[in-house]
Amino acid sequence: MSHDYTATIRWKAEGDFASGRYSRAHVWQFDGGVEVPGSASPLVVPAPWSDTAAVDPEEAFTAAISSCHMLWFLDLARQADFACATYEDRAVARMGGHPTPWIQTVDLFPVVTWTEAAPGPDELATLHAAAHDRCFIAHSVKSKIEVHP
Repeated sequence: MSHDYTATIRWKAEGDFASGRYSRAHVWQFDGGVEVPGSASPLVVPAPWSDTAAVDPEEAFTAAISSCHMLWFLDLARQADFACATYEDRAVARMGGHPTPWIQTVDLFPVVTWTEAAPGPDELATLHAAAHDRCFIAHSVKSKIEVHP
C-alpha cells in the first residue's frame, strides 16, 4: 500500500525578521480544504511572536498519534462486537533531551464509554495493544526525515 498525504503551509513575514521579532503564525491547509491556524509553541517562542490560539507542531504531533490510535481502536472494538458510545483521550507528549530536545514520550489516556456490554480489562488491553500495533503514525515516529528543497 502506498499513499501520498499533502499539507500546504503558508507563512507571511510580519514584524522585524532580521531581529527575530517576527510572527511565527502561519496556516496549514489540507487536501480537503480545511485550514488550521499554526504557530510556534509559545513555550518555544514567546507571544507576541507566537499565536497561543494556534496549533503548534508539538501539539499536532501528539494529536496525530492519539487520533490514529483512536481510529484503530474504534474499528477493532467494532470488529469484536463492542459498541463504543464515546472516546476521549487527553494525550500528553513530553519533550526532553540535551543538547537537542525531542519528544521523548507520548502518553495516551483514553476513556471509552460503551452503549452495551464493555470489554473486560484483558479484552480492553488487547484492543489497545492491537490499535497501537496498527497505528501508522506510531510506526512513523522514528522515521528518517528527508528534506527536498
